[in-house]
Amino acid sequence: MKHTFKMLAMLALSFSTTVFAQDAPKEEDFYRVNKVRMPEGPILEVGGLVTMPNGDLAISTRRGEVYIVENPTSTRPYFRRFAYGLHEILGLAYKNGALYCAQRGELTKLVDTDMDGKADVYETVYAWPLSGHYHEYSFGPKIAPDGSFFVTGNVAFGDEMWYRGESRVPMRGWTMNITEDGVMKPFATGMRSPAGLNVIDGQLYYTDNQGDWFGSGAIWKVNKGDFLGHPAGLRWTGRSDSPVKLTEEQFRSKIDERREVNAQGRAIKPENRVDEKFKMLFEMKKDFPELRLPSVWLPYGILGISTSEPVKIPAGNFGPFEGQLLVGDQGMSIISRVFMETVNGVEQGASFMFRSGFRSGVLRLAWGTDGSLFVGETNRGWGSAGDANEGLERLVYNKDKTPFEMKAVRAMSDGFEIEFTKPVDVKSAQDLASYSVESYLYKYHPVYGSPPVNKETLKVKGVKVSADGLKARIIVDNLRQYYIHTIMLEGVKASENSGALLHPIAYYTLNSIPTGEKLSMSEVSTKNSATEKVVAATAAVKKGQVKKADAAVKSGVAKEKAAATGKTVAVPAAAPTYAQVKGLLTSYTCVACHNPTKKQIGPAFIDVAKRKYSNEKIVSLIHNPQPENWPGYATEMPPMPQVTKADGLKIAAWINSLNK
Repeated sequence: MKHTFKMLAMLALSFSTTVFAQDAPKEEDFYRVNKVRMPEGPILEVGGLVTMPNGDLAISTRRGEVYIVENPTSTRPYFRRFAYGLHEILGLAYKNGALYCAQRGELTKLVDTDMDGKADVYETVYAWPLSGHYHEYSFGPKIAPDGSFFVTGNVAFGDEMWYRGESRVPMRGWTMNITEDGVMKPFATGMRSPAGLNVIDGQLYYTDNQGDWFGSGAIWKVNKGDFLGHPAGLRWTGRSDSPVKLTEEQFRSKIDERREVNAQGRAIKPENRVDEKFKMLFEMKKDFPELRLPSVWLPYGILGISTSEPVKIPAGNFGPFEGQLLVGDQGMSIISRVFMETVNGVEQGASFMFRSGFRSGVLRLAWGTDGSLFVGETNRGWGSAGDANEGLERLVYNKDKTPFEMKAVRAMSDGFEIEFTKPVDVKSAQDLASYSVESYLYKYHPVYGSPPVNKETLKVKGVKVSADGLKARIIVDNLRQYYIHTIMLEGVKASENSGALLHPIAYYTLNSIPTGEKLSMSEVSTKNSATEKVVAATAAVKKGQVKKADAAVKSGVAKEKAAATGKTVAVPAAAPTYAQVKGLLTSYTCVACHNPTKKQIGPAFIDVAKRKYSNEKIVSLIHNPQPENWPGYATEMPPMPQVTKADGLKIAAWINSLNK
């Protein structure tokens, strides 16, 4: 019966006669990436970017230098070194004629008092302690509405427990609020690697990376007294000036940190456990009221692995997307787009892919006076999908073309309303086969990252398209509060030239389900061409009308005959194509670290193929990696027991096909 169903489904595909002549749209058709022309000498491992009032661009680097770029949007920008000799500057701000930067151990004010174009005053505003651990990065500053500064501190990591974030000295894993006269007040804790902070419309937001306690990157709203989820910074909540009152003891009484040791007393690194009883972040809010949930998740390995700076698109910029957020990612060298809304007083929204293909890891973003977006990039020691170790590029929107995109996705009491940038083709948009929805979330545990868990495919029951073709409202069964809802619109076409969506997938974080009127089934379309094709295929089989089929269908027929007659029919096995394994590589987050042909955070798949492992061996290495086999890669691959053997063998067969 199972073979028969698969055969009918494949036959149904062969009955499809709809042809769309237009070539698939490309990101570069709408968002052009221009490399900023640089002089010989400077190595721009960009740590900070800020556009100054006169339109000049100020850049800080991880090598401790600050440059001023005059005419930065022209074909011949002029670079001037403003300051040097500083310690790994990972943020920059401009205020009242001075530049402020976060060095590793202090907030520093840089002033050019003699107006010769170079800083002659390096003033310590506030200094914080360091343990000396290499991972104690400091990010910022960003200017608060009252003129003070926000700075965030990265946690260190353990010695033997190298995988566990630690706050060895005060304010690691914290946001600090620092006044211009050098008074520091702890603001919030629970950060792990808070590289992406920004003040947007007077509100502090921050992004964090996947890692221990964080199953994926996300963007959080941050208020004074918030706990964001990583426990390292709780070490300092006993301070008299701490606005967070949750203690380490209270945290450990509710959740297992898995500080286990073996028979020899050596620490055991926590790894993902299959079929365990686990906790989720939203469940812990019942025990920890100060816990702040992410406003929007950016799914790991899909919309990034090392989430960086968010910026708001100004009015008049980037066409239909003004007012939304763009968020960089250092590891995957991409920029995502985020639409946010407030439902029942709770912030939530959808994330989308926006632009890929930057030459190095995207760390900093700043708007130019011409409406283009400066992209500051770095790679050294962190690994990224780009080919370079550093870079400065400009993202320019093509004002003559509007991409066919999901402009926004809004939560409804019974599903979602999807708004488009262009009118849709009504026939495709009224077809339930054009839509699919699934929901999932991540574990809240001390393991480095998390596989998607509690996955569920949700039924799309009906769709209503607006009269102007700019909105489609879908009814979805079993919406789940707090979960990520992946909304796929692979079949929706534009009314103009039947063009496909540039990015057909949205990832909606449903922190609160709206109340309000639900659609009645009498006012929606329930047409489903996929079901109709299966019915047609079934009828054709019964009438003996199927004369030709593709190789996959022939294989299914052969197997059915073998089952019926008891005879063995040999069917040659073919390695799956990339299209056939792409979904698995994405859902298991393989593409977060591996590229088919290029070295990234991990080796290229083609390099794995050259090792000539058997398919079974590759599956074994997926479940239990041997990083010693791949010297020269800074990040070890974690065990991935969640990959089923069947899926692993399919991935392995595709990998090995690359060597033929």
